[in-house]
Order: sequence, then C-alpha cells, then structure tokens
Amino acid sequence: MRSELYRFISMTTVYAFILAFLATACQQPSNSIAHKPNYPNVSEENLDVAIFAGGCFWCTESDFDKVPGVISTTSGFIGGTVVNPTYKQVVGGNTGHVEAVKIEFDSTIISYGELLEAYWPTIDPVFEDGQFCDIGPQYRSAIFYLNSEQQTIAKASKDALEASSRFEQPIATEILPATQFYAAEEYHQDYYLKNPLRYTYYRNSCGRDDRLQQLWRDDH
Repeated sequence: MRSELYRFISMTTVYAFILAFLATACQQPSNSIAHKPNYPNVSEENLDVAIFAGGCFWCTESDFDKVPGVISTTSGFIGGTVVNPTYKQVVGGNTGHVEAVKIEFDSTIISYGELLEAYWPTIDPVFEDGQFCDIGPQYRSAIFYLNSEQQTIAKASKDALEASSRFEQPIATEILPATQFYAAEEYHQDYYLKNPLRYTYYRNSCGRDDRLQQLWRDDH
C-alpha cells in the first residue's frame, strides 16, 4: 500500500501537502535527535524487551518512541519461515512474517503491563485482515511474548479489554510466542524522523489517526 501511494504523488500534490504540513508543523519533530528519548545507560537487570505488531512499523515505532521509559525501538519482521527476509519479500505476503517493532524499555520506569496499555490505543484491535489501509496477514496486530510472564500479562490485558465491552466485535489481536526477530533495512529505522513529509502523507492517507479517534475517543 505504501509503495502504491508514492507512485501516485505528483509534484502538485507534494506542494499542496507541504503547505498542509507546515500548517501542522507542531506535530512533526523539528530536530530528530532531540525528539528521540534520551535516557542514561540502563543496567541490564532493568532492561526488558517487548515485541508488538500494529500494522505499519513506521507508525508503531513513532508511537512508542514517545512513551516514557522506552529506550529504543527497532522496526522488523517476526513470525515467518524465511531466514533474513527483505522488506520486499515480507510485504509480498509470502513469508509468513508480520511487520513488528522490538521495544527495549526500562522496567523501573514502565512495566510490561503499562506498555500494553500504551499499545492498545495505537491499533484497531477488531480488524482481522491487517491494520487501517494496509491489508494482509503481514500487517495484522499481534503481541509476541518472550516468556511465560509476558504471556500471562498479555492474556490478562486482552481479556480485560474484551470484558470492558468497548467493542461489539471480538478482539482480533493475537498473542503469540516470539520467534526470531529480524531488523528491517536501515532506511526503515526511524523512518518518521528521516522522512517526515512522506511519513505524514502516508499516515494521513491511510486514515490511521481518524480510525483511532473513532475507536479510542475517550483515550485520545
């Protein structure tokens, strides 16, 4: 979907979007280095890892970089059968992988359960066939647990969301054991900082934030 969007951006569209982009400049980082969280070295015993899939990994990475206690985020692929898959292979939908983000966090600042609370409002948990405008199993939402404790916490979090009766449809987000995580190509890392114009165009065109507002208006 992302590559198709780029194919249709004419120079006229770009110029028009620049004007809209400048009008909403407060939503964009003016300095990519300053925008990224800057934490001192975290001791190994306090450093933990979570892996979440929420559709476009550019967006998931952007969302979690803003969460206090998150040390680093890495866009990548998980859950498939091909070793060292490329982005082109994964988006083709034939490797079994899902776009996901590996999140390193300081457990003294934020817990795994609190990360899950931050995760749910960034996705459409009732959409089975992808996320937002990105359709296909490679874009589905999923929580990949790394140990039994994470599995238990993730299941309790999902059960609580289902019990809340917020949604009429069942929660489609899967809870799966983590397999080998492969980092995506370097140009995908911090994409929203390296290419803010294209990233904002994609996110707006995909209708992500409009749909999130519909789903989670009480939390936004």
